[in-house]
Amino acid sequence: MQGGRYIIFLSSTLFLLLPGFFGVAQNLTDTLQAVEVSSEKLIAPDDKLNYFSSGQKITAFDSATLQQYRLQATAQLLSQQTPVFVKSYGFNGLATLNIRGSSAAQSLLLWNGVPINNAALGIADVSSLPVALFDQVQLVYGSSSSLMGSGNVGGALLLSSGDLFRKAVPKWELGIGTGSFGQFQAAAKTLLQKGKLRFATTGFVQTAQNNFEFRNYYDEHQHNDHAHLKGVSLQQQIGFAPNNKDKLRLIGWYQYYDRQIPAARFESYSEKQRRDASWRIFGDWNRRTDHQHSYLRLAFIQDFFRYDDDTIGVHSSNRTTQLFFEAGWQRSLGLRHRLLLFTPVNISWMEGDTLPHQQGRYGLAAAYHYHDLRNKFSLSLSLREELIQAQSVFLPGVGVSYRMTKLVGLRAGWQRTYRAPTLNELYYRPGGNEDLEPEQGWSLDVGYTADLKLSQHLSLRHDVSVYDRVINNWIIWMGGAIWTPHNLATVESRGVETENILAGQWQNTGCQLSANAGYTVAHTTASIIPNDGSLGKQIPYTPYGNLRLNARFHYRNFIEGYHFSYVGKRFINTDGSGAIPAYQISNVELGYSLRFDHDQFNLSAQLNNVFDEQYEVVNARPMPGRNWMLSLSWKHF
Repeated sequence: MQGGRYIIFLSSTLFLLLPGFFGVAQNLTDTLQAVEVSSEKLIAPDDKLNYFSSGQKITAFDSATLQQYRLQATAQLLSQQTPVFVKSYGFNGLATLNIRGSSAAQSLLLWNGVPINNAALGIADVSSLPVALFDQVQLVYGSSSSLMGSGNVGGALLLSSGDLFRKAVPKWELGIGTGSFGQFQAAAKTLLQKGKLRFATTGFVQTAQNNFEFRNYYDEHQHNDHAHLKGVSLQQQIGFAPNNKDKLRLIGWYQYYDRQIPAARFESYSEKQRRDASWRIFGDWNRRTDHQHSYLRLAFIQDFFRYDDDTIGVHSSNRTTQLFFEAGWQRSLGLRHRLLLFTPVNISWMEGDTLPHQQGRYGLAAAYHYHDLRNKFSLSLSLREELIQAQSVFLPGVGVSYRMTKLVGLRAGWQRTYRAPTLNELYYRPGGNEDLEPEQGWSLDVGYTADLKLSQHLSLRHDVSVYDRVINNWIIWMGGAIWTPHNLATVESRGVETENILAGQWQNTGCQLSANAGYTVAHTTASIIPNDGSLGKQIPYTPYGNLRLNARFHYRNFIEGYHFSYVGKRFINTDGSGAIPAYQISNVELGYSLRFDHDQFNLSAQLNNVFDEQYEVVNARPMPGRNWMLSLSWKHF
């Protein structure tokens, strides 16, 4: 059966590669877009993506897709809509990103341009990021260290709280959802205006029992006990525009999650519990004129973590704090040239069960962009010098894009990559290793995008990327009673991705079919351990292949949707001695939308894991079988 699934996956991937050889034209609207960045295409509030990312593959999620996942976490959005593997530790549990064979600590998460990865762990939990909090989401594939900063090895997820001064945005929004296993979610947002001031408040609450049934190692039915989840997020924005050139913004974001950790398949019971709390305060100033943009960003971020296991008497807590500052200046130099200068500074420290430790990153960066007057050729050069713990790091990058015809565009990019060890890897007690070397290497990415106007009502977008990345001094945790990180290996990741969207519109009827697939080979190519069994083996928790299929149809006010995910087997040991079987999941959705003069109502019913697949994403952590969810939302304009 597994072999058949693998053949289906390969056949689908080969089939999806074919359309690019036959031509292409208009950008698809209201779709998930794989974007070939050019100087004329604004996809994000950050100039770094809009003007200085030629050759970079960037997926921008449209408002319709974000609305579809409004009551869900960013983890569900990415796992169902992109060829990214989301490593989930259970239903509504911790989830981290694996982009193109990278580790969780090699992916960067930016909120309004500020990195918010946990300063101690170096990772970001995308299961605790409700889509309802963000107006824009972009996914950057591959390294962009020279623009985004060191640590961005596999890719970056960019989240934006939105522009308070946009027109025609809802003044009030409310959504509630309920589902299997005691699930309940509610989100609310309001936007108020008083003179030149704007106020936006967003709240999200979530609870779940997660007491689904699964089969244990003895093939017996067992309930997922001790798995209660509760979380709350609150975000307050204040914006002030004294004139048509200047904008000031202040945002406060508080978040708290309390998770009971259920027993793994090999445990009889569990008393584990994890609590996470975060304070994030952000402020920025932007001044835009016809040819120039100046900005300042300031952020204070504090993350608190506590883990308790009464069974064995383990109680651990950790508090990390980050201060971030960035000043930037961007200017157009004539019709074909742009220049960006910026100075990012990030200082972080950790307190808790270990002695306090600090890490500072001080950067100076420049980026240049050129495009010809016909917008056929685009070139971006970027340079960053970072000082990390008195060690100087030089990070160059170059990207080009070329539109061969109105139908087909090519792109290519090269970056030097670098990741300094995290505070936990260096100083955690017991187990930290202060002698760790930074991970460093290079990455290469090439691809093409093609758009085809099949008929008056039907359009196709087709995108393919091929990539290769080599990382030296790959950090691996090893040990028995005490685990310690070591620089053990060189890892090369190479593969191919394709994203395809077929969209049609006929009066009151429309459809959108998308197919995204990826194939990644991430092998250990060198090791300092004699006779290391990991040589030539796939690194743990990196599937060779994955596939996402989405179909969405609407007729008048009715919407029907279907989602299919296939994820290949994942090895759990570095020597390939154990693996989790591949799995495939199908979800269906039925929705109804009603619009009055100033109000819009949406009702949605979802049936997930339709065929009741028993599967795991992480070893010994069962995922739920068939489950349902109902949601109702209201917007007032």
